[in-house]
Amino acid sequence: MGILKGFFKFIGWIIKFSIQVFIILFFILIFIEVISDEKISSKANLVELNLNGAIIDDSEFLRQIYQAKDDAEIKGVLLRIDSPGGALAPSFEISQAIKELNDKKPVIAYASGTMASGSYLSGVWASKIYANKGSFIGSIGVIMQGANLSELTAKIGIKEQIVKAGEFKEAGTMMREWTSDEKQSLQALVDKSYELFTSEVAKARKLDLSTQKSWANARVFLADDAKKLGLIDDIKTYQEAIDLTAKTAGVANPAWKKADKLDKFINSFSTKVANLVLSELFVKVR
Repeated sequence: MGILKGFFKFIGWIIKFSIQVFIILFFILIFIEVISDEKISSKANLVELNLNGAIIDDSEFLRQIYQAKDDAEIKGVLLRIDSPGGALAPSFEISQAIKELNDKKPVIAYASGTMASGSYLSGVWASKIYANKGSFIGSIGVIMQGANLSELTAKIGIKEQIVKAGEFKEAGTMMREWTSDEKQSLQALVDKSYELFTSEVAKARKLDLSTQKSWANARVFLADDAKKLGLIDDIKTYQEAIDLTAKTAGVANPAWKKADKLDKFINSFSTKVANLVLSELFVKVR
């Protein structure tokens, strides 16, 4: 018990010390922000927007896009993408916002990891699409799926009760097998969504819809094959994408808008504290 008590006391000391350091650095950072942020932001003429993770809620990313669009000082945008895609509606919303932004100032899209499905749609209207050689591109397709839990619910004694209005209100349920009419209705919805998706890609990338089976059959391509199919413009490094953004924007002296230092600091510090505590736990417990 004495060893265990000492162990938790030690962990408590680490956390208390970390919080104290955090508070000190927090106020130092606030001071730096106050005296330097205005000067930095006034010089910025380029900005990088990062589209990461699954596309579910588009509100924050749309805010960043429109902020870049309305900022007269920003002359060009690097859209860095590493996302497996997501829901169709927010992906289209981002895609149209990028199109509007690109109509006003050049947007260079860069696939740093995965630019597939909804994230490919999101960046398809950029002036140019570049990717690193190991990136995954494509997955142009639409899927709707659901489980059939009828056998499981029967085993555990769960029975469904439904009151509904509208023949297809229950389409997509997980409590039973879908009827043929429901499957047909859902398939029609998927087909229409696929048509919308492929038409948008073909229009943006100037691709022939009659050859869509070669580039829009939901396959994922490495950058080299994606380039051959016209899904991207070229294979580049991240640094080359940065340089090409400045060149395309006609900026002689590139000055990139900095990410909010406070957010970066908090994320970085919290990660380090968590790693420190975990490392101490590992040392003591193992």
